[in-house]
Amino acid sequence: MKICQYAPGRAGVVEQDRVYPIGDALVNAGHLKDGHTLLEVIEALANRPAAMDAARGCLNTGPSVPLGSVKLLAPIVNPPAIWAAAMNYRDHQAEMRERVGSADHSKLAGDDLMAEFFLKPVSSIIGPGGPVMLPRGSKHVDFECELCAVIGKTARRVTGDAALDHVFGYTMCWDFSQRDPWGIGRQNTRNIRKGFDTFTGLGPWIVTKDEIPDPQDLSIYVEQNGKRVMSAHTRDMICGLREHIRFLSGVMTLRPGVLITTGTPAGVSRLADGDHLKGTIEKIGDMELDVRAER
Repeated sequence: MKICQYAPGRAGVVEQDRVYPIGDALVNAGHLKDGHTLLEVIEALANRPAAMDAARGCLNTGPSVPLGSVKLLAPIVNPPAIWAAAMNYRDHQAEMRERVGSADHSKLAGDDLMAEFFLKPVSSIIGPGGPVMLPRGSKHVDFECELCAVIGKTARRVTGDAALDHVFGYTMCWDFSQRDPWGIGRQNTRNIRKGFDTFTGLGPWIVTKDEIPDPQDLSIYVEQNGKRVMSAHTRDMICGLREHIRFLSGVMTLRPGVLITTGTPAGVSRLADGDHLKGTIEKIGDMELDVRAER
């Protein structure tokens, strides 16, 4: 199923070109309370088979609205954490070696099999359409387009073989990076450069894991202003998602709603005011974003 959030904050299931509201059905069945968030929807669907049955039942008996008539929002806006992998594709490592002034140079010399992780702030989340805001005074902001896993069942010290049992589903993550050398003083760390408002795009929905049996078998494409700039495949990750979950759950408890985004392939490009981005991940779908300069 494709689980979405649409204005004014309702939970839905996308089926072909229709959206089926599921929040009321889950409330009426006792799985949620009024005023629930999408985080609570995810936790209920991931851990209560009866809740998932109630959601699926909406596809057969519930009302629906045309997908084109709703405003899709980020599918989750209050995750417990956003863990992001850095330099997880060798072709991206290679392209970054060629970029003058990259602030990611500390990772470029290594050939580690475990990705380096960093946190992104929840305040940076935006949904389909954006806009992505280029910070005032910045001359260089890049996009990155990545496969992102959504944890559904609490994970602590899980093995790689069992890691995907704890995943609820998958979405697309746009990770934006401010790369001006010392552009924001001596606090130009990865967390700061990637933490501006609007610098984490999520969507267009969450596809439940039953529809994606292998996260390492997905194609990724990006168009910038109608021109394809990225063509990649998740099998080329240095460190696969199973290892991400195994490693992170060995350090901390991964609770429902935690996002783990897996790093970008090569093909990142500098953004300019007025740019339009379209990303596609196989079996997930398309997500478009507009880019605007902060005034």
